[in-house]
Amino acid sequence: MTLLLAVCAVTGTLLAASVGFVGDWKLDGARSTLIDQMKVANVSGDKYAFDFGGGAETIVVDGTDQAGGAGTMLAVTAERPDAWKVVRKKDGRMLLSAAWKLSSDGTTLTDDFTSFAADGTASTIHYVYQRTAGTSGFAGTWESTTVPADLVFVMKIRRFGKDGLSFDSAQGQTRKVVLDGKDYPTVGPNASPGATAAVRPIDKRTLALTDKVKDRIVDTEQFRLSPDGKKLTVVVRKPGQRAPNTFVFERQ
Repeated sequence: MTLLLAVCAVTGTLLAASVGFVGDWKLDGARSTLIDQMKVANVSGDKYAFDFGGGAETIVVDGTDQAGGAGTMLAVTAERPDAWKVVRKKDGRMLLSAAWKLSSDGTTLTDDFTSFAADGTASTIHYVYQRTAGTSGFAGTWESTTVPADLVFVMKIRRFGKDGLSFDSAQGQTRKVVLDGKDYPTVGPNASPGATAAVRPIDKRTLALTDKVKDRIVDTEQFRLSPDGKKLTVVVRKPGQRAPNTFVFERQ
């Protein structure tokens, strides 16, 4: 009887969590905070190491497609000393294109970042980074601490099976998980090879999620529902990042 009651309690928590989080959630950029960091290091000559948060990718800045991370091809073109173009592809399909521009004093980097959905639909976001390390050129550490006004997306959360949830990030990645803390494959055209997600309920209004790539933790996330169920706050912590990102969503 004790075991039966324990099983029922766990099942009740899973079901409550599943029902409460299901819906369409639109980002409220004005109430969110985003710390985005990228590092560019000169290795030698025209060879540079680019780290966008997933580990260093070392290529020659000559405009050609070269092997990048997660099975992608990365190309960087120096159009001018103060203007670089970054392109990433996977299986011949364009994933993103970014136009980088340095300010005259070399302390600010603007990034017109365009991502492409699986159907080819393009979406552009304008980032502004400040130099936190390095002295000249694109080599250095760059950090953006504001949510761009044009960063707008809807996260869709659906029921998955009896005790699970499906998280559609709208960036070509979907996490379909049972709320048991075990790793489940992340799927979608932009999913990294070996990517997994694990989710467990903390209570009826809180979920803990861990993203991994080949058993390496990429980030941990906490999903917290407001008492009225109309607001969803997602706090994302990345290894080595000085502070978490906080995204606030409104139920649609």
